[in-house]
Amino acid sequence: MEYRYYLFDFDYTLANSEKGITGCFHTTLAHFSYDDVPDEAIRKTIGLPMEEAICRLTGLQETAAVENFLSFYRKEADKNMTPNTHFYPETLPLLRAIRAAGAKSAIISTKTRRRIMEKFLLDGVEDLIDFVIGCEDVKTLKPSPEGILAACRRFGAIKKEVLYTGDNTVDAEAARAAGVPFAAVLTGTTERKDFEALPHVKIMKNLGELIK
Repeated sequence: MEYRYYLFDFDYTLANSEKGITGCFHTTLAHFSYDDVPDEAIRKTIGLPMEEAICRLTGLQETAAVENFLSFYRKEADKNMTPNTHFYPETLPLLRAIRAAGAKSAIISTKTRRRIMEKFLLDGVEDLIDFVIGCEDVKTLKPSPEGILAACRRFGAIKKEVLYTGDNTVDAEAARAAGVPFAAVLTGTTERKDFEALPHVKIMKNLGELIK
């Protein structure tokens, strides 16, 4: 394989959790009597820090109100997120191929580490990932390079041996800030033209193209 260390975003990169995310947002919006929003508007916030997504979708600005919204959302997510999260067909074969080649893999996401690991544990494939760096593990979220740089230190990796793959421009910007190569996957809501304006080694329709 071309790289020794493969780092991934989670939502819309390794897995599709939009049914769980949109459902939790609709329920939470209704609970607080906010105007509902279209699914497409919610999908476009997937991959962003939750606080930013809430502000975009509700117009809330006060920290206390955002935190109150997020607290209720997380309770809904505890019940509905993981059952409505599904790996893409190419994900597990890719992670197994990385393992078979003797390379390492990790996840850097704005989702919580706990929630991501729930999915891997539920499917019994936790051995396919070396570790997860979630939003609770960093002080600054993407496009900050903090999570990627932490993964590089943890692996003891040379940056040119690392590839970060994601579906959002914040992933590309984080990789650029970290100084590591970036591969884009078009399984999210970001279009090819948006990635073409940022440094990348590959733009893929799906993860199956990563090791071709």
